[in-house]
Amino acid sequence: MREFQPKTIIEPFRIRSVEPIHFTTMEEREAALKAAGYNPFLLRAENVLIDLLTDSGTGAMSSRQWAGMIASDESYAGASSFYRFESAIRDITGFKHVIPAHQGRAAEHILFTTIAQAGDVIPSNTHFDTTRAHVEHTGAEARDLVIAEGRQPQLILPFKGNMDVAALEATIAEVGRERIPAIMLTVTNNSGGGQPVSMANVRAVSAVAHKHGIPFYIDSCRFAENAWFIKTREEGYVDKSPTEIAREMFSYADGCTMSAKKDGMANIGGFLAVNDDALAANCRNLEILTEGFPTYGGMAGYDLEAIAQGLYEALDPHYLRYRIRSIAYLGDRLTAAGVSIVQPTGGHAVYLDARAMLPHLTPLQYPAWSLCNALYLVGGVRGVEIGTVMFGRQPDGSEAPAAMDLVRLAFPRRTYTQSHVDYLAEVILEVFAQRSSLPGYRIVQQAPVLRHFTIQMEPLPA
Repeated sequence: MREFQPKTIIEPFRIRSVEPIHFTTMEEREAALKAAGYNPFLLRAENVLIDLLTDSGTGAMSSRQWAGMIASDESYAGASSFYRFESAIRDITGFKHVIPAHQGRAAEHILFTTIAQAGDVIPSNTHFDTTRAHVEHTGAEARDLVIAEGRQPQLILPFKGNMDVAALEATIAEVGRERIPAIMLTVTNNSGGGQPVSMANVRAVSAVAHKHGIPFYIDSCRFAENAWFIKTREEGYVDKSPTEIAREMFSYADGCTMSAKKDGMANIGGFLAVNDDALAANCRNLEILTEGFPTYGGMAGYDLEAIAQGLYEALDPHYLRYRIRSIAYLGDRLTAAGVSIVQPTGGHAVYLDARAMLPHLTPLQYPAWSLCNALYLVGGVRGVEIGTVMFGRQPDGSEAPAAMDLVRLAFPRRTYTQSHVDYLAEVILEVFAQRSSLPGYRIVQQAPVLRHFTIQMEPLPA
């Protein structure tokens, strides 16, 4: 008999525990959204049917992770759980110093507070919201240098998350090496539609950084997904394992920040990893002040255990094949129906192109915010705006359109099934059918930093 080659990619796990979800009426959702100031972040989770606000810390953990958590060492200093955590990170990244933090933005805070100051410039392919906020909090400029193709949602290119290397060279020439304390590369490029970065681009950015004596860091929260795209899209890597690819990727950098709530497969936690001894000492001093002792860094021992196991599970090729295909499946259904999305689909989310879908709204009427709220009203689906609300407020307080207005539908890891995805497609297509009636929004109240988390909005009159 010949070997069976199934066409269906099934979930590479069995479900042993379930959590009920709450069904609401449209009338109930309208009231909930109004009470939340038309901000999906402020909705009660119990009133959300399919929660795609973020893939950060929202996934399901494995039996091996839970087993490690039960056996964890909760000692304040020198816990054995920390050394398992440190060993896993060193094995995968190769970095010398591992500095735990309670989540990725804490690692960013430690790094940028230590290395950056007013007048500096930190280039990246695209800084995500918390990264940008921590850079700007020091008085430095967070400069985005993604390739031009990365700002064209419908253009199909295998590595649209790449940094523009020529623009990086020009930036260094413009501002001077002494004003650039680090170069960052986000893999995958979350703000740019979850698009991956090629190994060739990692290598090229590293070469430019080291030619000028500038430290090179990777924002690595979705490093495993990026490794899978390199394996499946870049010549010379098809026969390499995701772990081998990840190790090569990290070998070109001087350090990384990590939200382990993504490809650490855990509900909380993160780390900063570096090779520089003096930098590590300074970062640990700040960590003691803000996070805790350097062998727990704001996490419980069971968190350290969950991440130590989860980092390897994220690199499992069966899991990665299923995860990436789940995202592509939804993208295929939407594009077949004429819905504008960022193409090709990325590793953790489908990004709806609200600017293309709602041409009757200007960027300063916040079309992605409108689309996001419509998904909740119609089907109880919560996504997040990646657009002019998130990125439109300038350091001087003025307002400007973001490069793109997107709605990110981020899939929690190992959480939803195929029927959930099919339901999600139905909701999006129903909103698409009603798209011409969606209103614009105006800002009622906002915070000066990271305003999208707490902003109060209201729909514009028809």
